[in-house]
Amino acid sequence: MNKQLLYSVLIALVAGLFFLPFLGGVRLFDWDEINFAEISREMIVLNDYLRVHVDFLPFWEKPPFFFWLQSAAMHLFGIGEYAARFPNAICGMITLVLLFRVGAKLYDVRFGLLWAGAYIGSVLPHLYFKSGIIDPWFNLFIFLGLLGIILFYWKKDQFVGILLFRNKYSYLLFGGFLLGVGVITKGPVAYLIVCLTLFVYWLVNRFYFFINAWHFLLFSFMTCVMTLAWYGLETWQHGPWFINEFMKYNYRLFSTPDAGHAGFPGYHFAVLLVGCFPASIFALRAFRNTPQQFNYQRDFKRWMIILFWVVLILFTIVKSKIVHYSSMCYFPMTYLTALTIYQMWEGKIRFNGWMRFGLIAVGSLYCIATIALPFLGRRIDLVRPFVEKDPFALANLDANINWSLWCIIPGIILLIAIVTGIRFLNRNQPEETMKGAIAFFAGTAVFVLATLIAYIGRIEGISQDAAMRFYEAQQGKDAYVVTHKFRSYGRYFYPREPNHANPKRHDMDWLYYGDIDKDVYVVAKITSEAETDTIHTLKKIGEENGFLFYKREKKK
Repeated sequence: MNKQLLYSVLIALVAGLFFLPFLGGVRLFDWDEINFAEISREMIVLNDYLRVHVDFLPFWEKPPFFFWLQSAAMHLFGIGEYAARFPNAICGMITLVLLFRVGAKLYDVRFGLLWAGAYIGSVLPHLYFKSGIIDPWFNLFIFLGLLGIILFYWKKDQFVGILLFRNKYSYLLFGGFLLGVGVITKGPVAYLIVCLTLFVYWLVNRFYFFINAWHFLLFSFMTCVMTLAWYGLETWQHGPWFINEFMKYNYRLFSTPDAGHAGFPGYHFAVLLVGCFPASIFALRAFRNTPQQFNYQRDFKRWMIILFWVVLILFTIVKSKIVHYSSMCYFPMTYLTALTIYQMWEGKIRFNGWMRFGLIAVGSLYCIATIALPFLGRRIDLVRPFVEKDPFALANLDANINWSLWCIIPGIILLIAIVTGIRFLNRNQPEETMKGAIAFFAGTAVFVLATLIAYIGRIEGISQDAAMRFYEAQQGKDAYVVTHKFRSYGRYFYPREPNHANPKRHDMDWLYYGDIDKDVYVVAKITSEAETDTIHTLKKIGEENGFLFYKREKKK
């Protein structure tokens, strides 16, 4: 136990070193990051922490738990990028320690380290802990909810070989409670994922009732207790409006490619294969037979495979395709990765040609992209033909970005990690296998951090910097800041928009032609120039990188 405690502290410290620095080094990105940060800012401005608002209007798309965390961070660090991303950095530290502790319980310390290492050492799982989106906390609560049921089941049926010191109901109730927190983090899809996983497990185990109706109702009751702590209060105070709109919104996401987020049927398969490098390559092997000593180890693998497929198939069916929809797969995928490498260390699995090919093929995509990008940035004329049909994207490329050749360092780091890792793994010796795993996971973790430092500011400079600087320039001005025929949450967050009292502020005709009570600043894209230039009340005051800036002055 002392050894596990020591490793837990070391893992938290390493996670903090990777996740906490540079959180505020670049602006938040539209849409989700700025949207969520703006919700949290408005909680503070309105001093209303029970209802979610955007543009100081009730917002039905998300429940509030994550915004409570962001608001707390903003009280601590001030309103800004660092505070908006800080909760997920803490979530990363908690998640890695949790995976280590669960892995050590299932096998030993080595397995726990492999599971935590696979998570921090894979691209998207690592990257999400440096973001300001909801999903890291949401996924953690879903995993903990399911884990509560698994441990309850093992305790109830007295699985041999694993020590579970608590009463079986402790696992069941605590799992239900945490799943309820997940529901008020992003919505009832948390409960849906767990229920679907339970149902599929029941089918796979030939209708064995591992949890009876009473136990399931007790688990669900605990989920509802936490859920109703907010949903119930919201409905009691404001009626069923939020619930109705929230359910309509989620149905729209399920049935249509909402907000233009369409994609091909294999979208999430590709995202997980490429985005979760190198864990995705190792995980593939664990879908095949992996001999394990204890029944609880075999059972946990079964749970993780079912969870993986439930999430992947569910969000393949959903019409809206967004990268983070399949992020719940990161938990089972990195577990399967740890299992593969652990059994390679035990000599039960050999590192083979298709693993080698997969690691080289996917890893090369990252190496080529990060090494080639600085050279393309210096020869931007080579890129223009690919976007010449999009005037806005073409104008974005005019941004004055300094593409230093030092930017190739992340790609070199990953290339060294791949070559070194494969060299060790090829030997198929226990200690060499562990060295190969360390090379891949440590190298990829450093690669992600170095890539963020080298590239994310430059990418932001191309995609949105001009507009965000304009929004920032309006801070402290008693004025309306709006966008013309495109959606941006930056116009709320970066001007630090106050709660305008005039209800007409949402009427574009009034802002353009009415008797306004404040100056109006308008941001448009170059694709709308022919239209905005004909609005006689607007005076163009600037243009940069595809964005047009206008002002309408209040009559003196």
